[in-house]
Amino acid sequence: MRDDQSHFPVRNRFVFFMSLFFLLAMAVLCRYAYLMLGNFDQGRNTPVTRYTGRGPILDRNGHILAMETRMGNITLWKPEIQNLEELSRELATILEMNQGDILERIRSAPSDFMYLKRQANESTLRILEAARAEGRLRGINIEPVVGRIYPEGNLASQIIGFVGDDNNGLEGIEYTYDAELTAKTENNPVRNPGNMKNRNGNQIYLTIDTNIQHILEKIAMDILVTNKAESVMFMAMDPRTGEILGSASLPNFDPNNFKNSDEYNRRDRPALSSYEPGSVFKVFSLAALIDIQAISNNSTFICDGRYERVTNLGERITINCLGAHGEVGPREIIIYSCNAGAAYASDRLGAAPFHTLLRDFGFGSRTGTGIPGETSGLLRPVERWSERSKPSIAMGQEIGVSALQVIQAASAIANDGIMVTPRIVSQIVSTDGKNVKTFEAIQPQRVLKAETARAIRRYMMDVTSNIGTGWRANVEDLSLAVKTGTAQIIDQNTKTYSSTDFIASCIALLPAESPSLVLYLVIIKPQGMSYLGGRIAAPPIREAAESLINYLGIPRGRNPQITHSGSLTIPSLGEPILTDTVPNFTGLSKRELLPLLLRDDLKINIFGEGWVRRQTPPPGTAFTPDVVITLELE
Repeated sequence: MRDDQSHFPVRNRFVFFMSLFFLLAMAVLCRYAYLMLGNFDQGRNTPVTRYTGRGPILDRNGHILAMETRMGNITLWKPEIQNLEELSRELATILEMNQGDILERIRSAPSDFMYLKRQANESTLRILEAARAEGRLRGINIEPVVGRIYPEGNLASQIIGFVGDDNNGLEGIEYTYDAELTAKTENNPVRNPGNMKNRNGNQIYLTIDTNIQHILEKIAMDILVTNKAESVMFMAMDPRTGEILGSASLPNFDPNNFKNSDEYNRRDRPALSSYEPGSVFKVFSLAALIDIQAISNNSTFICDGRYERVTNLGERITINCLGAHGEVGPREIIIYSCNAGAAYASDRLGAAPFHTLLRDFGFGSRTGTGIPGETSGLLRPVERWSERSKPSIAMGQEIGVSALQVIQAASAIANDGIMVTPRIVSQIVSTDGKNVKTFEAIQPQRVLKAETARAIRRYMMDVTSNIGTGWRANVEDLSLAVKTGTAQIIDQNTKTYSSTDFIASCIALLPAESPSLVLYLVIIKPQGMSYLGGRIAAPPIREAAESLINYLGIPRGRNPQITHSGSLTIPSLGEPILTDTVPNFTGLSKRELLPLLLRDDLKINIFGEGWVRRQTPPPGTAFTPDVVITLELE
């Protein structure tokens, strides 16, 4: 009896402490669930952030290049399946999948629940929903998700980039401006209980013009196929503002299906790739030499088919030319693309000041466009130059450039010596139309005297004459300032210049007297009868110029211009008000419809470009949450 009395308090205390521990554990679990499910932060003063709709990416005219869309993950629950063969047969048709693959995936699934297809589009979802409403497809369910679509497919795909499964940007503009595009919902339950502030992602407007991009990509594709080239870059820029109007880089990829692409096709070559520019570079090296008065417009050199010089150490340096051009000055060096003349001209200036002048053009450093991974090219320090480096660089060898750097430097030639930084983003706009940020050109800088730039343009105009290397780029009734280029490529095995691999290129400023457009074409490793820039790069420049002159309204002899104020006011119809009936959308532009696409309470499909011409259901139809509005634009 005494023993029982002595042990009872011990057991009692054990039960008490175990009960207390259990209650504390439950309290912690409940608090954790409360914090997680209630979306409260432990600090109680920190707003909680949840993500909602991602903003669109548009071209300079409001043409949608990337946008949010409603999608769905197709799931399957095995216990509800009634007839697997029948189910798999119907799913194969709807999901455009092989019936055998569907059967195998279902039978080998490790659990009763599985995903059949992720991010199915809305048309697929409507078919599935109709079948389920009829009592078919037992076991099939739809998990609503938000997805990203790219209406133009491959167009400008390396610039736009893409998002991952979590809707976060992974490459391109989607990655660079992920924070601006991503929408947030903020809620502070302590300071303002129950008050949600919704903010859709901002809209990113590019400087790209979709129509110009189409023109450049079509021509670039023809070049790629015809010349069996490894890749093609084709850029168009307004040198006055630095706005990139188009930037083709082929081969490319479809961001709607980026998982089937590789890194090579996703590469934004104009910004990321460095290469030796060849004779196009003579425009900049000669401009620098003239500007510092190392040579004059009247200086002459003798080209007998090669440049030869013996160094102080007895080393003989030889640079071959395409022909013996005789007596040449800066004009003839540009017209004939004379290697020897450019090399002899570089002997008139020391290596250090020559290096400084090239740095002033932006070579050897990033342009500042903000493109992730942009290359700085290759302009080695003077201490690492050999005796051969200066004459080689003067003719476009021993220096690595990007296409962005070239068109940036070309803006100085076009703008009478003022260099403007290229830019790809125009502005950031909120969903209510307010300007969040406008991207102006980085402070332009003078790198040449005005008379030097004008002289170089005059020489480039003569390149399109019947004695110049760029005569195939000539456009009737319009003056073009042109320079062609053909560069050898270093063989990575032998570390010497290849005899079979080349880069053909051509640059054009138009109109030459006062350029408003720069075109730059680069063809990497063309295969075929010719690899010379004057033969295979000049004709596409002419083709692009012919199209863009008309599209941009650039004055030419047979295309008289009418002078007007340049101002045209078009009244906005405004966003239609949704009540208990479907409003009239007729006459609204796609840009005006954009806010409707971001609403969760509205199902809307838009087809075509331009303005709304037809809609279903018609105006006045009773509006209910299940109504799907279809708009056709022309």
